[in-house]
Amino acid sequence: MTPADAGLLVTTDTAAEALQHGLDERARRAAPAAIAAVAERGRVRAVLTHGHPRADESPTTRDTVFRIASMSKSFLAATVLSLRDRGLLDLHAPIRTYLPDVRLRHRGADVEVTGDLLLSNRSGLGEDNAWVDRHLGASRAEIAALFAGGVPLAAVPGTVYQYSNLGQSLLGRVVEAVTGRTVEDVIRESMLEPLGLRRTAHVSDGFAPETLAGGFRTFDDGTTFRPEPFVGSGALGCIGSMFSTVDDIARWMWFLGSAFTDDPLAPDVLAPASRRELQQARTPIPVPSAMFDGRDLAGAGYGYGLFVEDDRRFGRIVQHSGGLPGFSAHMRWHVASGIGVVAFGNSDEFGARRIAGAALQLLLERTDAPSAVLHPWEETVAAAQALDVAIRSGRPAATYPFLADHVLDDIPADVRDARLAAQVQEIGGFRAEQDPFPDRVVAAATEAELRWRIAGNRGDLLVDVRLVGLPEPRVQGLSAAVVAPGQTRVEGERAGATERHLVVLPSF
Repeated sequence: MTPADAGLLVTTDTAAEALQHGLDERARRAAPAAIAAVAERGRVRAVLTHGHPRADESPTTRDTVFRIASMSKSFLAATVLSLRDRGLLDLHAPIRTYLPDVRLRHRGADVEVTGDLLLSNRSGLGEDNAWVDRHLGASRAEIAALFAGGVPLAAVPGTVYQYSNLGQSLLGRVVEAVTGRTVEDVIRESMLEPLGLRRTAHVSDGFAPETLAGGFRTFDDGTTFRPEPFVGSGALGCIGSMFSTVDDIARWMWFLGSAFTDDPLAPDVLAPASRRELQQARTPIPVPSAMFDGRDLAGAGYGYGLFVEDDRRFGRIVQHSGGLPGFSAHMRWHVASGIGVVAFGNSDEFGARRIAGAALQLLLERTDAPSAVLHPWEETVAAAQALDVAIRSGRPAATYPFLADHVLDDIPADVRDARLAAQVQEIGGFRAEQDPFPDRVVAAATEAELRWRIAGNRGDLLVDVRLVGLPEPRVQGLSAAVVAPGQTRVEGERAGATERHLVVLPSF
């Protein structure tokens, strides 16, 4: 390991193993060319290539440019939020504030939708992938006429998830309305250039032909491939026409993911708080769903230009696919660890989502990645430590420190004392020697909560505290339960991501 590798979870060997696992024989058979990469905290740890991107003798390389299709939406969403932050637009204003000729209808009546609803795919506009794929090059005049004619909604605005390319494209028109520039130029100047993403663009003109992957389609499971011309880039290009490389997308993933760390990348490009907004599920998506490939999720949703998964073991995973005739692309990253995978293939049968998903799953399992990184309040830890001493020393509940004024009203002190006495008897009394408090911390669901263990002679006592956010935080919830030695969950409690949080205690 080099000094630059210090602190990273993924070894190059593990990264290579994950890519081989993801880019399997099925994937290689489905596209003439492919590339996949593992990145951690913006650093590419391994790259695996396959095939010939133009079906000639030239091999796929790390610099080969693939079309990333709907992965473009995260660039649009980030640009929209940057303009919002500058006061140039309001996501909660009716879209007709900026585009007065847009007409949307539901059950025969005109309705209003906001940028927030459009960007999070709950505007009521219906799913339109198949149609948009072949109309990506439509002119601005054509799309403007379409909306002026009255587009029907497939649901009441704000009620259900429906993936609408047309809906998100309206944000591109808003960008142009408030800046007087093309949306592609604004994205380039706001995001691509400041972040050094020099191999990412909405059109292919700036790339040398020998670096571009051509598009192909197969109708016989990869036995033969038919060349597929590039779909044009017109008024809808802002939501699906971009080209990029694995290195540029690795940096983009970390630009977004680092917003959850204490050292976010390029804070002047887009505020970390705004980047976190992109990665917050706003529109629920029912699970299980085929779009999540059978993963064990507690929930899922669409944020702004990104899908957000709540994995039961690993916590928040952010992702987005891109698909056009001739191309399949996917990026996904694990928020807590900063580990990400990107995969491109030049066939729409390639299945980049499955490939990147399998690779990331293996990486998270191999590294035993935490589901989140939690920094409890100093007051949370101070209260827990003081209560730990009080409980182990047998002090009556009426003298417990840090309790809010209602706690002994909810459960009277004498009842608490009797229950605790029975629990202590059940575990055969507390052991005289206990591990240091930090080593006995089991979990923290939020910064205001903490669970720790007190070892007994025949079992353990799990203690939970929950503080209320006041100028001087106080304990509003205090409970204890008997468990088997080493157990981290109380009876009836389901395994979840919370118990896999990495809890970082403050230093006193």
